[in-house]
Amino acid sequence: MTKADIVNRISDKTGIEKADVQAVVENFMSEIKRSLEGGENVFLRGFGSFIIKKRAQKTGRNISKNTTIIIPAHYIPHFKPAKEFVETVKENVQIEEAVA
Repeated sequence: MTKADIVNRISDKTGIEKADVQAVVENFMSEIKRSLEGGENVFLRGFGSFIIKKRAQKTGRNISKNTTIIIPAHYIPHFKPAKEFVETVKENVQIEEAVA
């Protein structure tokens, strides 16, 4: 599903113009990004949390030059779904398993 699909579904369900829904979705995502960039986690009860995780400094390898490089400690955004969200997905998603 794409952002356009989300906008279309919300517009169809609510009767709100697609342009207005598009603006709300864009602003919602911008606010989440802005909060994370400012070091603030975002908690959406029943859905999940957008949190900042710190990655420790580590040693890596540049394979093409066969050299060791230091990857500095850095922060990354991470999404942790809420327990009820995870349970709903577990109960409702039907994935067809390939039969060999």
